[in-house]
Amino acid sequence: MTEPTVLVARDARGVATVTLNRPGLHNAFDDALIQRLIETFETVGGDAGCRAVVLAGAGKSFSAGGDLNWMRRMAGYSHAENVADAAELGRLMSTLNRLPKPTLARVHGSVFAGGLGLVACCDIAVAEQETIFCVSEARLGLVPAVISPYLVQAMGARTARRYFLTAERFSAAEALRIGLVHEIAPTAQLDAKVDAIVAALLEGGPHSQARSKRLISEVAERPIEQPVIDLTVRTIAEARASDEAREGLSAFFEKRKPKWRS
Repeated sequence: MTEPTVLVARDARGVATVTLNRPGLHNAFDDALIQRLIETFETVGGDAGCRAVVLAGAGKSFSAGGDLNWMRRMAGYSHAENVADAAELGRLMSTLNRLPKPTLARVHGSVFAGGLGLVACCDIAVAEQETIFCVSEARLGLVPAVISPYLVQAMGARTARRYFLTAERFSAAEALRIGLVHEIAPTAQLDAKVDAIVAALLEGGPHSQARSKRLISEVAERPIEQPVIDLTVRTIAEARASDEAREGLSAFFEKRKPKWRS
């Protein structure tokens, strides 16, 4: 029986761990894996019982990016076929980026090309100290096109100029410095660091977190002028009147846990 390429496990807290499961290929993705990931993220994103998503990789690497055999096959496709295929990768990145649940990348080993896109699309990323990163497309005559909006947003345009063009490998410490990951940890402490962040996520109200995620995209890079101010006013007014806010405030004054932490 063929091993599933994506493993999904959900614990009693509602934390879903989605694991890329092509360890023999360093979790490189092809069109089939892309479709499976889209389906998985759409499912967990629509699951009211899911509180947070941890994205991980089986074996020695988080993800080597695109499967080179798939890339070579795509080179023989027509322009229209390549556009359609690339659109599915774009759909994957957008689905993960817009997921209404908090997302956390547990990063280790090697992270190349599209694998960095997955990391940048997660809300939070924690990397093992020995992790190696590389935006490797230029060395293959390719372009990191579909992942570029997310990487530029994470690391900034100036840093992207260097790593997109040189395809240099860089360390977890450098990934932390440029903002691609939020924390790094020794191998033995990686899971404890992930668990601590997940525990912090579970303290928050799920609807509040989903709205906060959307709010960031609505205000980022926009001038702080009246349209943005009006948006923020409407957002807090709606939040104050919500059932979740009423429960959170009642729990605070009654010195008890809110229902979402029960």
